[in-house]
Formats: sequence, C-alpha cells, structure tokens
Amino acid sequence: MRASRDPDVRDPDVIVVGGGSCGSVVAARLSEDPDCTVTVVEAGPSFRSAAEFPPEVMDARVLPIGPGSEWVDSYAAELTSATVRTVSRGRIMGGSGAINGAYFIRARPADFDAWPSSWSFGDVLPYFRALECDVDFRGYVHGAAGPVPVSRTARASWSRLTESFVGAALAAGFEYDADKNDPGPSGGVGPVPRNTIDGRRVNAALAYLIPVMGRPNLEVLGRATALKVDIEGARASGVTITRDGVLSRLRANRVVLCAGAVRTPQLMMLSGLGPAKELRRHGISVVLDHSHVGRGFSDHPEVGVYYRPSVFDTSGVCSSPIEAVLHVDDLEIRPYAASFDRFISGLPAGDPMVGVGLMRPDSRGDITLASGDPFDSPRVRYRYLESVSDRAALERGIDLVRELLNGSAASVDVREEALGTSLHLSGSCAMGEGDSVLDERCRVRGIDGLHIVDTSAFPLVPSRGPHATAIMLAERASGFVRENPV
Repeated sequence: MRASRDPDVRDPDVIVVGGGSCGSVVAARLSEDPDCTVTVVEAGPSFRSAAEFPPEVMDARVLPIGPGSEWVDSYAAELTSATVRTVSRGRIMGGSGAINGAYFIRARPADFDAWPSSWSFGDVLPYFRALECDVDFRGYVHGAAGPVPVSRTARASWSRLTESFVGAALAAGFEYDADKNDPGPSGGVGPVPRNTIDGRRVNAALAYLIPVMGRPNLEVLGRATALKVDIEGARASGVTITRDGVLSRLRANRVVLCAGAVRTPQLMMLSGLGPAKELRRHGISVVLDHSHVGRGFSDHPEVGVYYRPSVFDTSGVCSSPIEAVLHVDDLEIRPYAASFDRFISGLPAGDPMVGVGLMRPDSRGDITLASGDPFDSPRVRYRYLESVSDRAALERGIDLVRELLNGSAASVDVREEALGTSLHLSGSCAMGEGDSVLDERCRVRGIDGLHIVDTSAFPLVPSRGPHATAIMLAERASGFVRENPV
C-alpha cells in the first residue's frame, strides 16, 4: 500500500516520534519557538489535559501494567538462552514514566566517564537542576522551579516491610542516605526520590506537554504508529505512519526518534539504517550500513528474592512500590513495599520480594529484527549471567538479602529466587566516537536531519535507574536539535 496524504495532518518542521519521557520534553522545548512547527507521533492514546489521564495512570501507588492493560507495549525478551520473560513498556503519552514505580534517582557523576567528554557531570548538572522542583532539598545541586516535582516518602509513612528492611540495614552497619540525588559519596540505605506530588505520578507529558497543548505550532497525533523514517539521499525527509487505518507520510526537515531503546533501533532498521547483512535478510533496502544499531545495549539484571513474613501484617497502604533502597558496591537492593498483586491489578496473590539489581553489569545484549513487518516485535536478547563477575556479584547480593531478612524485626521464610530485568535498557543506538551510531549531539552519523533522543543514546546504562537521566538528556539535546535546523 502506498503512503498517501492525510488531509487532516499538516507537514511540520520537526517530527518527534514518541510522546514518552523524552519525546514530551523535546516537543515542548522545540515548540517554544513559535516559528517552529512540531508534530508528535505517539503510538498510544493522547490527552489534552491532566483530567483526561486514567486514574490508575495518575495513582503513584499502583502499576497499571497488569493483564489486558491498554497502556503498555509488551514483547518477549530472552534474558538468558533458557529464560524468556514478557516485558512491558509504556504505550501512552508520558511513556514508561507514566506507568512505572516513579523512581527518579539521577545517574552518578562517575557514570558520565563513559559518555563523550562534553557530557561530564559538570556539563549536565544544570539540566538536572532545570528539570526538577525538589520539595525536600535545596542547594546548588537541586532545582526549585523545574516542571518535574521530586519528593521522597517520609519515613513515618513507609510500609512496615520497608521500615523493617531499613532497620535491618542500619543495624547491620550501613549508613543512612537521606538524599540519593546528592552527587557526593554514595552508598547506604535511604528513601527513593520520586517524580510524584500528593500521591500523583507526574510523568513527562503531564510536566512538559500538557501545559503547552494549546500552542498553535504543536500537534500530537495519538494512536499513530511510525512505520519508518523516510530518507532522500542522505537526509531524513519525513516519517511514514499509520493512523486509524490510514497510511500516510509526514514530511519534515528534521526527525527526532524518541520511541524508546527497543522501538527506536527497530525503526532505524526498518528505515534501512543498520547492519546491512541483517537488513538484506529481511528484504529491506540498505540506506546506510550502521553495524552498531541495536547492538551492545546494557541493562540492570535483577534477581528477586521472595519471602514470607511471619510476624507482621502486610495489608496497610503503601505510598509506592519502592520507598527506599540500599546501595552497596555495584548493587542496588530494592525492598518492595508489598507483594506485586497489591500494585498490579489482575495478578494472583503472592509473596513480597527484595530485588537485587546489578547496576554495573558486564553483560551486553542486542536487538534484531524478527521480520520486516513493523508490527512484529523485534528479538531482544540480554545475555544476562554470561559474565562470571556478574554472577558472583548477584550471588553476593542474594547472600546479603538473606542476612538482612533473617536479621530483621520480622522472621521470614525465604522461598525462591527468580531472574528478571529492571527494564532500564540503554545504549542500543549509542552516542560516542568513531563509528558509533550517534555523535555527541545525538545526530545519527551519515544521515542529516535525524536525531535520536532517548535511552538508546546512552553510551552505557547508568548505575541508577535511567528516568531522571533520560529527561536530562532530552532537556539538553532539545537545544542541539534547535541549533541544527536543516
């Protein structure tokens, strides 16, 4: 079927593919220029006001990702050759930040050693400050007037599971870390910074895009799926989309891919930008042989230690799935505030879990096409546990969790351990030097007018969850797109 003109859609100056955490920021910042028209192509539903968002998306106490959820995009992922999980990402304005646990810890200063030199912590700190309004801390490292509220659950409001775990960690000699967004020495146990206010999850669309939806130069196309980037010569010229069963082509002189670290490399490959051998295997004409597209991504493996408390009641209200965490060496120990059936509708009753996240793993994965059909999910292979050091680190974490649980105020029965992923996939179209997919300004090498601004662009997964760092990236990269108009 040939792409046609949709008479209800105008051609903009910039097309932003994805209205998630990064796309919302990019679209809002670019449309500040009244002479720049911006169209957002969002595969999920779009909204024009906070009141239109579903209540379960707004409620920071729940995860609206259960069976049958219409707010997620799910696909199979091979964590190891013998372990396959179904994972879900946000398919709604605000992206995964609209349906996650509202964890909002910044990357550590040392994480930026793996980034191009122009992305040092000193370079990015002004953008971290600009994006946030921290209601708990002030000072030169924190922002007080940004669009994203950052708060922490007061200790008096922690669930009994959280309080018991933190008490056990302190008794074991770990320090209390009140501000995990402070760039100083890191470690110890303390509350998780969260992008919430008054119990509401404030995703990037709510913070950035909804307040400016009335701009005449901004258009958001909800339930519109990008099929490929159109390339003319060595320049991006637009995007082919399908919406309400209509196939159409939007033309623009700049395209910004913000579709996420799985769908962005898939779109690149569907557009003929990727490893030539693989593209030809699926009948896709090679526009540019980019051997690193979809290759070498990193993520945080998580082993869940499930246990059964035997002393105290777990039926109380929780403010969020994770209220506090313990950082020790390269591990993040996550005492979930209740069993997952309390947060996710449709799950059977289960036991609570402490997650052991490995935050600087050696494992690297790849994303390849399953076919040339845009509606077929790509193949995602993590290759977790292939590294001896990764296995050893996770085993140390499991041993620590067992010690803390058995030393807590509540005796427990540790029942099982299960490998999962933190859903922090990063680096599938990374920026860097030489033959990397992106240069340090998030431009696709070899194709003019095409940028990637999402966690695909990270050279390496940060040693903390990526949400705050992703919004920082989008804040800064918006300026790069603005400065490169043609």
